[in-house]
Amino acid sequence: MLEAASAEYVDVILQVAARDPSIARVLGEICALDAGTRATALGLVITHLRTRRAAPDVLDCIAMLRRDDVARRIAEVLSSTTSG
Repeated sequence: MLEAASAEYVDVILQVAARDPSIARVLGEICALDAGTRATALGLVITHLRTRRAAPDVLDCIAMLRRDDVARRIAEVLSSTTSG
């Protein structure tokens, strides 16, 4: 079960994904990766976004995707919305 703060991030991430199928696809692919691969890929994304001076909340959301519980929940929801 996700803690309240994590659940809020997941809800926001899923709301964005619901509005843009391309984001949903990418999120689904990222969240389906094994933990090590996902962490490495997201580390590269965060490094790139820092050079672009991305907003702290964007970096926080991406960092949350490194967590297995968060990634698992997002993958579950996205797979159920795209498999029907």
